[in-house]
Amino acid sequence: MAGIVEPGRAEPREPVAAIDPAVARAYWKRTSNLMWLMLAIWFFASFFVHLFAPTLNTIHVLGFPLGFYMAAQGSLIIFVAQLFWFARKQNAIDQEFGVAEE
Repeated sequence: MAGIVEPGRAEPREPVAAIDPAVARAYWKRTSNLMWLMLAIWFFASFFVHLFAPTLNTIHVLGFPLGFYMAAQGSLIIFVAQLFWFARKQNAIDQEFGVAEE
């Protein structure tokens, strides 16, 4: 069987061996759980923070009402931090199951 040729590579690489179905299910369960956790954090940062912004406005941080700050900047900071955390956790899962990229 011919190997797979990647863009920018002259020689083909060997196809990846099939993963045991039990290992594949365990891998997908860990990946799926991480995905659901990310969605829950996204939902909280997107909706609940903005829903309670008027209540949070009674608290001031650096001269700004907390609800305004969380709606304008805080949720965006949470999203960016979440992306980096997700990438690190997914790479750890990939390495644990032997499917990490080089």
